[in-house]
Amino acid sequence: MKYYRLIDGCESRLAAAGTNTVYDLTSARSNVQSFRDLVQAAVAVGEDIDAVAERMVSNAEQIDLSEQIIDVPVNAEEIWAAGVTYRVSEEARQSESEMPDVYQQVYDGDRPEIFFKATPSRTVGPGSAVGVRSDSGWDVPEPELAAVLYDGDIVGYTIGNDVSSRSIEGENPLYLPQAKVYDRCCSIGPCIASPETVGDPHDLSISMTIDRDGETVFEGETETSKMVTECEELAAAYTRSNPTPELAVLLTGTSIVPEDEFTLTEGDEVGIEIEGIGTLQNGVTTV
Repeated sequence: MKYYRLIDGCESRLAAAGTNTVYDLTSARSNVQSFRDLVQAAVAVGEDIDAVAERMVSNAEQIDLSEQIIDVPVNAEEIWAAGVTYRVSEEARQSESEMPDVYQQVYDGDRPEIFFKATPSRTVGPGSAVGVRSDSGWDVPEPELAAVLYDGDIVGYTIGNDVSSRSIEGENPLYLPQAKVYDRCCSIGPCIASPETVGDPHDLSISMTIDRDGETVFEGETETSKMVTECEELAAAYTRSNPTPELAVLLTGTSIVPEDEFTLTEGDEVGIEIEGIGTLQNGVTTV
């Protein structure tokens, strides 16, 4: 199943989408208002999240998702990211950097690059605008498969946009936090797909389009099979010697990189689609 966080006034509700029907799980159990609530219930009874949700749908109201306000699918305390997990990403970061060898060493090394990306206050959901820094002149979206972790274990997958300043990072790798962490630097959504729904996370197609003034100015696609490091390995590296929060999101790297001449501008529309999950759509604003 796929799980959506819906906004109902000042409250949130959890919806579950099957093949043809969407159910308001909160209408069946008022104490299940979020993905966190569902995972906690599944852990308590020793089942997977889909099994728990399937028992609830018989008492849940059916809803039309197009009439709902969809928000960030999970209120994760932290969002982290992995870098240089695809050859294209390694090549792009070498080309932007005045110190290119560090990226080759990461791509070929045993230890993946894991870095802090965002807090909830810096993260937006579907339909909201991601940000590009006012002090940056070269900015790009980075479409990524994102793993949702509960107590360090992967319990679902979503789509992430790791918006980045290539000009700031390219000036010096030590500027990575400023290139990556700022207001509206990340978007995730539109839902969380269960592991059973996604199947093999390393056999998914990813595509991205960027529209400007009604015209498509960039489009690209890739496959998660091109990842050099698997999701479970990245999760293990993230949690090792690191006191992780109960709920976290880990972006797994990108392989769709616009040409060096391209930069995001205010008013652009970015659409990221991942097979088995859906499409994450965001505008762009300057922050």
